[in-house]
Amino acid sequence: MIEDPEIDVVDIATPNNLHAEIAIAAAEAGKHIICEKPLARGAEEARPVSEAARRAGIVTMVAFSYRRTPAVALAKKYIEEGAIGDILNFRGTYLQDWSADPDSPLSWRFQKAIAGSGSLGDIATHVVDLARYLVGEIAGVNSLLKTWVPDRPIQTGGVDKLGAAGSLADAERGPVDVDDEVITLLKFAGGAIGSLEATRNAHGRNNFLTFEIHGTRGSLVFNYERRDELQVCFSDDPADRRGFRTVYTGPNHPYGDALWPIPALGIGYGETKIIETYELFKAITEGIPASPDFGDGYQIEKIADAIQESAAKSQWVEITPLDRSVGTTGGGRR
Repeated sequence: MIEDPEIDVVDIATPNNLHAEIAIAAAEAGKHIICEKPLARGAEEARPVSEAARRAGIVTMVAFSYRRTPAVALAKKYIEEGAIGDILNFRGTYLQDWSADPDSPLSWRFQKAIAGSGSLGDIATHVVDLARYLVGEIAGVNSLLKTWVPDRPIQTGGVDKLGAAGSLADAERGPVDVDDEVITLLKFAGGAIGSLEATRNAHGRNNFLTFEIHGTRGSLVFNYERRDELQVCFSDDPADRRGFRTVYTGPNHPYGDALWPIPALGIGYGETKIIETYELFKAITEGIPASPDFGDGYQIEKIADAIQESAAKSQWVEITPLDRSVGTTGGGRR
């Protein structure tokens, strides 16, 4: 299929261990590529993918689709306009409960050889993407990783049902060799500080992807489970009206002209993928870079590696920034 001249774009939606091989082959064939996150199982594997794409001069995108949510894009607009001033703090979470049951199946997501990491690569990288998108480059991390369930029932068949898989208490069990939970402090290159927490073992949390950003002139709060809403607070509001209020996204907000004609009619996961595809095709037809591209995917893998290193050493680990002058990062971590 990659060699077929009728195919212009390759969409990589396989488990993580196959991303690099497919992406490099597609790049060498001159195809534009969108790849599911994470780009690879670590920075060492991601770097040649980024370099192959740069050599080929193709448009690439890593599918961190949550940044396409209109409320998130609206938060980006407010930040760029200076509405909340200089950013002081970012607090991000991604909490799920689909693997809280210790008798849920041993998905490939619990196997390091396939996934690379656990909650870190699977969901924490979404928060890393939002942090970089909204606040800027992450310069250092101080982290903890924890595996709560050491083994799980081996599933039959290759279908990964996640939360719909049910319990397999009587099945043979296999080892889990990735993290279930990650907590890390963040230092941003621009001077802001922050924190990130991600787990798939939080009973009662379904897709609790959130951020709260504090600036010198206001604050922003987002919760993906209420994805049509952005909570805002601006310090220049009159004293008797100051506090959080809710903006319901609609036609007057990012992507609103192409979606629903009334605010709060409802944006779903499917719409964010439509927006993502629109941005990819727009980049291809206009000959402009897409974002986040494979350089960003490589940088996020450097950050994920630094989180693992920090947890292993119980110390801060610094991260070199993304070098846009060459289309990819260079030099590795210090």
